[in-house]
Amino acid sequence: MHEPYYLTTAIAYTSRKPHIGNSYEIVMTDALARFRRMQGYDVYFLTGTDEHGQKIEEIAKESGITPQEHVDKIAGEIRGICDLLNVSYNQFIRTTSPEHMRRVQDIFQKLYDQGDIYKGEYVGKYCTPCESFWTESQLVNGKCPDCGRDVRDAKEEAYFLKLSKYQSWLEEYIEQNPDFIYPEARKKEMLNNFIKKGVQDLCVSRTTVKWGIPVPFDDKHVIYIWIDALSNYITALGYEANGNHGELYKKYWPANVHIIGKDIVRFHSIYWTIMLHALGEPIPKQVFGHPWMLFGDPKSKVLEKMSKSRGNVIYADELVEKFGVDAVRYYLLSEMPFAQDGSITYENMI
Repeated sequence: MHEPYYLTTAIAYTSRKPHIGNSYEIVMTDALARFRRMQGYDVYFLTGTDEHGQKIEEIAKESGITPQEHVDKIAGEIRGICDLLNVSYNQFIRTTSPEHMRRVQDIFQKLYDQGDIYKGEYVGKYCTPCESFWTESQLVNGKCPDCGRDVRDAKEEAYFLKLSKYQSWLEEYIEQNPDFIYPEARKKEMLNNFIKKGVQDLCVSRTTVKWGIPVPFDDKHVIYIWIDALSNYITALGYEANGNHGELYKKYWPANVHIIGKDIVRFHSIYWTIMLHALGEPIPKQVFGHPWMLFGDPKSKVLEKMSKSRGNVIYADELVEKFGVDAVRYYLLSEMPFAQDGSITYENMI
């Protein structure tokens, strides 16, 4: 009997075609999946796409197509890049699949029925690119603390998840499970910058967005991205809110590791962990926050996040065409130190 081993990437957001910096995560996770299989583990490797939200609604409208047509196209490109890079995933989940959507509604209903979700009003600042709400005190120089872009005033009726109710439990859990958030620097950041300062209740529905999963008992609202997207790790395995789980869930949950970018450790180590605890489900063994693949040469000390507006984006398919898939995989795995950001230029690749 081989020991089960379940690992996941973050699911890719279907706003635009992913660049090589996004592809690093899938190649790194694939290397770990292959290594665990060689060691004799029964590996289940999940990846996929996150397909709802305001940004997608806006991009589809600009393109003159429906949101579903847009996500179908981008999800196809993302899966194509995974296949091009020889990624040995077991399942590719899409959050627009009927099964995922039904299970997310059931999760929302369960949390509401047991008093962990309540109706209120959101007043604060909103960043559309990050799909994140912020209080005035969380802004950095009046801008979004995650991406540095402008925010706008927001006020709307919303449902909230009672994160604050579980703050002391979460703090204790992280202290008692020292390997849960890795590397160490990410754990300190979560505890000192977010948890100990006070965990705020989380806005989990929107009325101003239509492209999303409807709240089952209030069709004015759609379920906000965090409950929808984060739940993919269990809905893919056949989690059922009534406890009648599928065989994959019984076999593989809890996950051995979620491999994600360092910018979304907060959502996985705070929101997701509390959601699971509130549902009465086991917590993943580890959340691994990897650094970023930046554009530029480290010797020049000028490293930038890739963005189309800066014109510094490199795509996986272009690199594979020029250098071959094994060379690209080798570069990504050998040039990325786990403790700090890595870098890429065509010159370094050559």
